[in-house]
Amino acid sequence: MKTEIHYGKAQVSTYRTYATPLEGLTPIPESPFTARENVLLAADLDVQVLGETFLAAYTEGDNRQVVATDTMKNFIHRESLDYDGPTLEGWLFFIGRRFLETYPQMERLIMSGRESVFRPALVPDGRGGWTESSLLFHRGHADHATASLGIDRATDGSIVPSELRTRRAALQLVKVSGSSFASFARDQYTTLPERPDRPLYIHCDIGWRYDDPWIALAPRIERYVAPEQVADLAATVFHEFVSLSIQHLVHEIGQRMLARWPQLREISFEAQNRLWDLAQTAGRDERVKVYTDPRPPYGRIGLVLRRED
Repeated sequence: MKTEIHYGKAQVSTYRTYATPLEGLTPIPESPFTARENVLLAADLDVQVLGETFLAAYTEGDNRQVVATDTMKNFIHRESLDYDGPTLEGWLFFIGRRFLETYPQMERLIMSGRESVFRPALVPDGRGGWTESSLLFHRGHADHATASLGIDRATDGSIVPSELRTRRAALQLVKVSGSSFASFARDQYTTLPERPDRPLYIHCDIGWRYDDPWIALAPRIERYVAPEQVADLAATVFHEFVSLSIQHLVHEIGQRMLARWPQLREISFEAQNRLWDLAQTAGRDERVKVYTDPRPPYGRIGLVLRRED
């Protein structure tokens, strides 16, 4: 019998105050985002340990080598105090490296994180205007960053990263005009009308991979791709581009990302068509309409763009 095991701790909520600010990003025309104060750097962190060292716990109930998952949770919280970087990806590598340095029975692991978004509240500046608070934050529940990173022991004993993947997840964007879907294949099963102009509502996850993961882990800030910039770029392209389908739209976003960030080797999309159903149209102005959420199911669209070697 061949076995493959993993175990670990999931959704370790971690709120680190006064982390290192994210500064020195390269500006892009599609986004105003150039820095983040990181007064509150927050994420749910997961650790997944792989390898054969812990097999005896499964086959014989022998727990002598097992690092309890509660210990892992405490370890993440304590070691997060010492993280001096500004990025989620760097945080994952820092914690994962510390795990392997501390527990030699761990062969390799996967660290992943889901950003908990907190945005500064606007407060009076005392001069009749408004400013972002450095103390008060709104909790966001919409789009957010995620990252996943493999961490291995090399043959020379060093600890190295592998398979870094970052995403801007749960984007929800709607454009009320400037999209269409027409001239598609029709047969006896087709009931969908052609739409020369339509509102377009999508849910979308955008992922990317670097040529060199150290760009995000060291990090080299001038080459780091901030998830906030990715979200802004996607919104800018959606605003500007007259798309003939969701496939057409995500391909255009991917092309723009590859052109904007040559340090990226792969862009991926998982999108959903959440186009509303038309409920009512006003006779006085054809632009005035009432829509409603469609019944399930919904369409899914995927795309991966990779640079040629």
